Amino acid sequence: MTTSGEGPAGGDVVIDVHGLNKHFGENHAVKDLTLTVRRGEIFGFLGPNGSGKTTSIRMLCGLLTPDSGEGTCLGFDIRRQTREIKLHVGYMTQRFSFWEDLTIRENLRFIARMYGMADGAARVDQALAQLGLATRANQLAGSLSGGWKQRLALAACLLHEPQLLLLDEPTAGVDPKARRDFWEELHALAARGITVLVSTHYMDEAERCHKLGYILYGRLLVQGTAEEVIASQSLTTWEVSGGDLPALAERLRGIPAVEQVAAFGNALHVTGSNRDALKNALAPLMNEAGREWREVEPGLEDVFIHLMHDADDAVSAAETAAARE
Repeated sequence: MTTSGEGPAGGDVVIDVHGLNKHFGENHAVKDLTLTVRRGEIFGFLGPNGSGKTTSIRMLCGLLTPDSGEGTCLGFDIRRQTREIKLHVGYMTQRFSFWEDLTIRENLRFIARMYGMADGAARVDQALAQLGLATRANQLAGSLSGGWKQRLALAACLLHEPQLLLLDEPTAGVDPKARRDFWEELHALAARGITVLVSTHYMDEAERCHKLGYILYGRLLVQGTAEEVIASQSLTTWEVSGGDLPALAERLRGIPAVEQVAAFGNALHVTGSNRDALKNALAPLMNEAGREWREVEPGLEDVFIHLMHDADDAVSAAETAAARE
């Protein structure tokens, strides 16, 4: 889908790839990935484990060569100029990489020497101040909590002043406050013109991205702003509150027009893709006493579950057809 969302991005294209494919043996890990990301955007990759998020990110930063397709990252060809790409990209993996028996400052100084930075000491001081690590600079990395380890990993990524950050599920296992602080830092970096690609499982983090895309079975199913992604699926959601909701949920799951039933606090969200069919199917239940119904806006979680169900149905149909041949 065409995207035209709000955000700090300017007119400069940072990532522009078309038809990227990657196989690992018989596993087609990424299928025809086409993506455009502009300077200063935070683009979120969402999808379950094994969906192709990490493989996509690694192809974009030159760590993996695609089997087919073409494109550029930071103006460099993703096939022939991988070394140039790596010099301008900060990559933060799911597992924070550092030496636990060194202090925060020693870890960063070591990384600065690996990059051959002539002004390494000044860069380290700048990173410590920028990410609020200065008061802990002499603390051993192995003694840090998950949130502070995350800050150290981000500081290491920023030492060489990259133009693009690729973050692979960077907030996994981090407490809510540390996650919020981390995202505030990402938006500050984006405001300075740094582009961020981040993979995440969290819906609240997806909503913090300027643009996002959902990957399943190696295919990018939808992309755009959160509002565009939600609107693209034309879902209808009703919220119902009142008595005996568990029994009602079981009844709702037996109705063909109902695609999803999910508990939200003291209410249920009931979602379907055919607005009229859903309303007609729910009408008898709405006339029952003791409950209150109201139509609400579907959320990203509703959209992604809908996309997952559609993709699962397509895979099942393909497997059935293949078995008959």
